[in-house]
Amino acid sequence: MNYYIGLSLTSGSTLDTGLAILDEEFNLIMVDKFYKMNDIIFFFENFNSLKQSKICITLPWDRTLLNGRWRILSKPYQMVATNEHIKNTDNWTQRYSTRGCEFFSQLIEQGIDITRFELYITRQSLHLNSCYRERTPADCKFLQQVLTNEWDMNLPVNMMPMCQLEAITGAILAWENANNPQNVKTLFEFRNQRVIDIKNHDAVKFGKMPVIK
Repeated sequence: MNYYIGLSLTSGSTLDTGLAILDEEFNLIMVDKFYKMNDIIFFFENFNSLKQSKICITLPWDRTLLNGRWRILSKPYQMVATNEHIKNTDNWTQRYSTRGCEFFSQLIEQGIDITRFELYITRQSLHLNSCYRERTPADCKFLQQVLTNEWDMNLPVNMMPMCQLEAITGAILAWENANNPQNVKTLFEFRNQRVIDIKNHDAVKFGKMPVIK
C-alpha cells in the first residue's frame, strides 16, 4: 500500500503545521496538525509506511525580517534581492524559511521520496485559489467546499483548520507526481530539494476519478 503525504509546513512553532495522508484509492485516511519541529520529526520517525510514501512539503515564507509594516507587506512580492541599493540586512530579502531542511535532506538520503511545493502557485494550478484574503475564514471555507464538491474529497461538514486543507493540497500533488509524472514540472530547487507543480490541470488523473473540467 502506497501513501501520499502532504505537509503544510509553517515558518515557526507559533503557527500550526498541517498533515494529510491519502491512500492508493484517493481516500483521506488521516489529518493532523503540529506546532513544534520535534513533533514533526517524531511523526516521520515513527510512521511505519514511510518508505512506501510519497511526501510533498510546502515552502514556508521566511517571516524573520526588520521592523516596519512596509517590509512585511513587500517581502513576498517585490523582487529586491537583485537590487544593489537595498542592503540584505539580516537576510530580510530571503523569501523562504529553511525550517526542517536538514531533517528532510536526511530523509532523502535514506531513500524517502520528498518534494517541495509553493502553496499558492499550486493552489492556482489546481484551481483551488480564491478571491479572498489568504487563510481567512472565507478562504478556508472556499477551499474546503472546492475540495469536497469538485475534487470529491470526503471531508467533515464542520470547517477544518486551514493548515490541514493546505496539507491536502500537498497530498494531491504528491499523488499526481507519483501516478502522472509527465504532468509534473520542476519549478526550481531549494536547498537541493526539488520544488514541483503540475503542468496542466485538465490532465490530472487521480485513480478512477474523472478528469475535472
